[in-house]
Amino acid sequence: MDVSVKFLGGASTVTGSRYLIDIGKFEFLVDCGLFQGRRELRERNWDKFPMPLGEMEAIVLTHAHLDHIGSLPRIVKQGFKGPIYCTEATAELAKILLMDSGKLQEEEAEYARKKGYSRHDDPQPLYTQEDAEAVFPMLVPKPFEKPFSIHDSILVTFYHAGHILGAASVKIKIKGDSQTKTLVFSGDLGRYHDPILFPPTLIPKADIIWIESTYGDRKQPPVKPSEELAAAILDTFDRGGLVIIPAFSVGRTQLVLYYLFHLMQKGRIPKVPIFLDSPMAINATKLYQDFHQDHKLNAVLEEEDQHPFKHPQLHYYQKQEQSKSLNGFRGNAIILSASGMATGGRVVHHLYNRLPYEQNGVIFVGFQAEGTRGRRLVDGEPQIQIYGNSVQVKAKIYSIDGLSAHADQDELMEWAEGFVEKPKVAFVVHGEEEASAVLAKKLHEELGWNTVIPNYLESVILFSGI
Repeated sequence: MDVSVKFLGGASTVTGSRYLIDIGKFEFLVDCGLFQGRRELRERNWDKFPMPLGEMEAIVLTHAHLDHIGSLPRIVKQGFKGPIYCTEATAELAKILLMDSGKLQEEEAEYARKKGYSRHDDPQPLYTQEDAEAVFPMLVPKPFEKPFSIHDSILVTFYHAGHILGAASVKIKIKGDSQTKTLVFSGDLGRYHDPILFPPTLIPKADIIWIESTYGDRKQPPVKPSEELAAAILDTFDRGGLVIIPAFSVGRTQLVLYYLFHLMQKGRIPKVPIFLDSPMAINATKLYQDFHQDHKLNAVLEEEDQHPFKHPQLHYYQKQEQSKSLNGFRGNAIILSASGMATGGRVVHHLYNRLPYEQNGVIFVGFQAEGTRGRRLVDGEPQIQIYGNSVQVKAKIYSIDGLSAHADQDELMEWAEGFVEKPKVAFVVHGEEEASAVLAKKLHEELGWNTVIPNYLESVILFSGI
């Protein structure tokens, strides 16, 4: 039996994770992500899948962020009919994120059509809410740390990755004719001292490893992220401004809510209104109660007066009318809204209205991929295109890396050091080129690993005749 992989995404870029594994008699995909960021990356979302989708037999997901699941509706619509395996929390989060993504795709296509700023005469959504809904019956939830079979030769196990609720590293055992080989996909690894999520699980053995490298070239600052967050908020309030925090609806939003509540409780920032203006984030936050076994907050959630997701300052804004009403709000307040890289969603509307005023502050709390609106703001561009208009950036822009849900270089190395034997090869993936190169070099020099940074659409034979 020969085993090969084709890199359909997440190669020399931090988006669009998709790895096609072929064992000859069975082909399956690990992750099925959406490309985000630069136009040339986003255009890949429209590319035809490189094989007949009726022949692909399964998909295994690491977690529910769109850069890992966002292409599911499109490939299901084009003919994929197999099971989609994921953790239990990922299955529920995927439903929320995919429906929201479909809605945004529809709304953006319609808006572009009305305003005429698309290059196409009749702009179409990549997929619709109906397309997203068609994915749901195919999701097959599985618990952590309990092996399950996806084929008579393939055993899969999910382990905690610590990135977001339900996020997993994936171990795949392939039984050949003469020997068994193990593949391990890190997925997106989280922080080792996250106050909400369990740390990434150390896995002792693997023949081939896929390791993410989002922060492969950087270390998180020693300053506590909550202190940086408090300083940026107080700085903005001193100017009489309002704070906007673009944050991913799953993971980052809940972490920021946790820190904001504790900063207010301890008197580090004033008790001001917090508007969670994201239906998706609101729905995702509720799942922390449902999947209490997947995080550390059990004791906290049992105390009514210590609940970071239920307190007098926190206001959930589901309806669009509520969101629009915030345009007229004056004074100190915090608006927390998606998306985290300001590529879409309600936060774009708030940025459109608040960026031109110097008293306001925009706090980015996570990685900003190359080509995104968030990256351009963090890089200090004086004006930004929003809704086809040029918007002056006079608000103060803050960036707090310590709140990222991604492991930094030291933590990536800590996870790698958990392997007691060197792998045959380690593919350094899901990172921008420089980040991947730095981590690959460090893994090679310090651990003696044979590291490879794959290219987009590259195919590699992993094993021959096993």
